[in-house]
Amino acid sequence: MAEVVVSTKKKNKDNLLLSRFEVGKLLGHGTFAKVYFAKNIKTNEGVAIKIIDKEKILKGGLVAHIKREISILRRVRHPNIVQLFEVMATKTKIYFVMEYVRGGELFNKVAKGRLKEEAARKYFQQLISAVGFCHARGVYHRDLKPENLLLDENGDLKVSDFGLSAVSDQIRQDGLFHTFCGTPAYVAPEVLARKGYDGAKVDLWSCGVVLFVLTAGYLPFHDQNIMAMYKKIYKGIFRCPKWFSSGLSLLCTRLLDTNPETRISIPEIMENRWFKKGFKQIKFYFEDDKICTSVDDISTPDLNQDDIESVSSVSESDSELEVKRRNASLPRPASLNAFDIISFSAGFDLSGLFEEKGDEARFVSSAPVSEIVSKLEEIAEVVSFKVRRKDCRVSLEGWKEGVKGPLTIAAEIFELTPSLVVVELKKKAGDNKEYEQFCNSELKPALHKLMMKYESAAPSSSSSKINSSDDIPQTDTDS
Repeated sequence: MAEVVVSTKKKNKDNLLLSRFEVGKLLGHGTFAKVYFAKNIKTNEGVAIKIIDKEKILKGGLVAHIKREISILRRVRHPNIVQLFEVMATKTKIYFVMEYVRGGELFNKVAKGRLKEEAARKYFQQLISAVGFCHARGVYHRDLKPENLLLDENGDLKVSDFGLSAVSDQIRQDGLFHTFCGTPAYVAPEVLARKGYDGAKVDLWSCGVVLFVLTAGYLPFHDQNIMAMYKKIYKGIFRCPKWFSSGLSLLCTRLLDTNPETRISIPEIMENRWFKKGFKQIKFYFEDDKICTSVDDISTPDLNQDDIESVSSVSESDSELEVKRRNASLPRPASLNAFDIISFSAGFDLSGLFEEKGDEARFVSSAPVSEIVSKLEEIAEVVSFKVRRKDCRVSLEGWKEGVKGPLTIAAEIFELTPSLVVVELKKKAGDNKEYEQFCNSELKPALHKLMMKYESAAPSSSSSKINSSDDIPQTDTDS
């Protein structure tokens, strides 16, 4: 997709979407939606906007499908997956505001000829990183192919189009999926058998076809007659070209194993010698609700009891000096207006309509901002979490790679009155059980005194959690 240059002269009001985005060139279209390039008129940031016709999805009975796609896109936030920034709606349209990927489809590169093994390996490593991330969150793409793999301006891969994706909740009692879907040349043999299939194994078959196409320049299973092609897929009839290295040939054979039980798994791929060459695990974190990649090598710490005691053995005078230093450098927290305070009620808060909020809580304190920040940093140091601080926002990032990635907790401080602040805590990534355990054993005990400072002055204070809704919001404007 070539970048669209939008004129900086007088803006055409007819092209402004909801007074925020200047709509440009049509990038693509399907049965129910069109995708346009657009620019945020405030930030000048380029985005892709998918515009869905509500009437068509209502007639097609696809409301649940759209909601599921939104839920999936909010769940799989990864550097190698196209990001959904926000969802808006009017009476007739739904708008997905998404990351604009400038480099176009990986398919366009392959169409010019096969890739060198090193280049193909890099894309395959990024593909497996993204797919493994999805599977750990119970999401299965089910339509992986070069046309759905985009490249950004840095040449990094981005998985797109989760329209056919499924989640663990859709698995039947036999533990399998039964929906026949996917692109013919990339579909797994067990899907053709229509006896139920494992979503993870089906994705890995498609990854195998993608790897073969990248390095061979043609499909492993191909025939002008689609039924003849299905027969080849079902029997697993293919041959690796002579320019494949032995390691590549072996990996393709393991990926394109017609028996899903013996087909290679993601943990096995991660240990594969061909795959591991030059592979670097991606580290990333969230800032201002956007993904930021990190090159830091987060190694597992080796703390003993003496180490933990030494962390908390700072003298009182040193601690006071540190607090004073922070007081001088910390800006004033953002003030809460009446609408912010009203939104504290679960019935009024609309911020979670289209995203998985996870666990979230707030508490009120009369403690200085610097003391709250210091306490959060102290908690992080004790458990060896990484701390990222920006103004009155603190992010605590774990090092342990759980099923759903490292635990990440964000804390933001707002001014309620000149002497009172609200501290909002959110789980940004990681497992819910791990988060609950961390809150109960570390966060709550350590922050209890800060809460008490306000509770003694105003006993009626309490923390609140936010519940999300599945309804589609509407603005008063129409497209």
